[in-house]
Amino acid sequence: MKNRFKRVFTIVVDSWGFGSAPDSYLFGDEGADTVGHIASSVKSFRMPVMQKLGTFNLKHIEQIPPVKNPSGYYLKLREKSNSKDTMTGHWEMMGLYMPDKFITFTDTGFPDDLIKELEEKTGHKVIGNKAASGTEILDELGERHLKTGEMIVYTSADSVLQIAASEETFGLDELLRCCDIAREITMKPEWKVGRVIARPFTGRKKGQFVRTSNRHDLALKPIGRTVLNSIKDAGLDMISVGKINDIFVGEGVTEALHSNSSVHGMEQTIDIAARDFHGLCFVNLVDFDAKWGHRRNPKGYAEELERFDQKLGELIERLNDDDLLMVTADHGNDPTWTGSDHTRELVPLILYSPSFTGYGLLREGSTFADIGATIADNFKLEKPENGSSLMKYLI
Repeated sequence: MKNRFKRVFTIVVDSWGFGSAPDSYLFGDEGADTVGHIASSVKSFRMPVMQKLGTFNLKHIEQIPPVKNPSGYYLKLREKSNSKDTMTGHWEMMGLYMPDKFITFTDTGFPDDLIKELEEKTGHKVIGNKAASGTEILDELGERHLKTGEMIVYTSADSVLQIAASEETFGLDELLRCCDIAREITMKPEWKVGRVIARPFTGRKKGQFVRTSNRHDLALKPIGRTVLNSIKDAGLDMISVGKINDIFVGEGVTEALHSNSSVHGMEQTIDIAARDFHGLCFVNLVDFDAKWGHRRNPKGYAEELERFDQKLGELIERLNDDDLLMVTADHGNDPTWTGSDHTRELVPLILYSPSFTGYGLLREGSTFADIGATIADNFKLEKPENGSSLMKYLI
């Protein structure tokens, strides 16, 4: 039986939450609202393409009124997994639940035995070893790192070990080697963390350090099969843009493109839309989270959203009648919230195809896995263990 949609474009606006989830109080996030608080923090805010799709019928904000006849379908999704991190959110989209949280070291830093083994195996001393903002710890320890060659190791509220080092003096290859060692060490059950991240930077003094686009994530492999595996096994294309390949450790990926920014990621996606392929283009746009959410900058977040909206319009112009566009998020990261952690929120799912004759609000989803179930249903793949398809609603 022929697939209804030959190509599916699933774009994750990383951290674009749409208001507190029902269980947000369990995470200390009751009242968090990424998009709402961004809008209330700036005077001017325009997203005409997303507005036309019906996004702001789903979430009312002052600057962008709802439209009477939107061109897409829209709904909110809840996360079922017991977490609010990037990896868990993406895995759930593609059919996997994580009932348990990854181990975090937010309050204590990493154990002495772990740091000792890391120093011995890499040949570099470690400084930092605490939860910190990536930009703040560079201002604190960047000049010392340049003088001594010591690695800056830090964590966050997520299950992550990050190593920051100068791309110019320490070297990107050496940083990646050390991160590979850290990944191996942190596979031990008592230390298992979700991701090890290489954080290269440039600059010579405090206030001038800048993290480069050569970030590299070393994640755990998914705990089971995902819809991506089914797509690849069926001989279809699974093109990843941005962090997707890192998040899934290459599982199910047939082609991977690294992005230098969220705008670059959208430009790559627009180029992919000009190609003839059959399958899924899965996109993560990380700047919303890394540059603006964690750094608690609502103005920067709003401006990034406006840039995304413009590029989304360019992408839509290249879509065919047998294309499906899905725009969603993996968690919240309210830039007005306390601390610098992600926030437990509902996320949007906006669906559009030039072939749609209908539009409007769909029922609220109880899991991000509805995304993967819809994709699997379209391509007539094995039904994933979790999630319910939305295909029957798309007319």
